[in-house]
Amino acid sequence: MMKTVIQPYVRLAGLISYLQSPFLLVVRLYWGWQLVQSGLGKLHHLDKITDYFTSLNIPIPAMNAHFVSGLEFVGGILLILGLGSRVIGLMLSVNMLVAYWTADREALFAVFSDPAKFYVADPYTFLFASAMVLVFGAGLFSVDALLAKPGRSWVEKQ
Repeated sequence: MMKTVIQPYVRLAGLISYLQSPFLLVVRLYWGWQLVQSGLGKLHHLDKITDYFTSLNIPIPAMNAHFVSGLEFVGGILLILGLGSRVIGLMLSVNMLVAYWTADREALFAVFSDPAKFYVADPYTFLFASAMVLVFGAGLFSVDALLAKPGRSWVEKQ
């Protein structure tokens, strides 16, 4: 009896697992492109971003504006390519947590008490996509996968 229930589930789970890499590709392409556009927009308006960072009391606002703009632009390109995805996923995740902390602290602290406030905040979707790539990697359709030998990550080859 249990076998007739478990076997179909195991088969279904096996089939669905084939969707992991295509799903990660879609996440990387979509959110990578959004980050490229966001970073490029910030790079073209560094004076406004610097003023905004100044209003948030972020230390060294001009340097941080350049850094964040470049991180989003280059990080988005790296996400699209799936290159260095765990490192860039970590950097972008930290960047989005800092964005929550500095610009939307109320939403950050409402993550459990008022989740709607947390997930409608601007950094949410970027944080979610970055964390997903950080945790799961870039998938098979990525430069990272091309650099890897079967069974070994490219980092281990260094």
